[in-house]
Amino acid sequence: MTNTVTERLAQLEEAVRRAGETIARLRDENQRLTRDVARLTDEQTQWLAQVDAILKDIGKLDLD
Repeated sequence: MTNTVTERLAQLEEAVRRAGETIARLRDENQRLTRDVARLTDEQTQWLAQVDAILKDIGKLDLD
């Protein structure tokens, strides 16, 4: 029975180690994705400003 408990404890310790590694990896991925979202949001804002400026310029043209 002692071997079974020891083996089970070793399995649990390994599972905890793997879970910790997974959590660390997911945190890193979350930080990277958060940076990507911020960058893409900034790019979207810039594109919208450029499109708005183009539309205003088109509106100023006398196309009649």
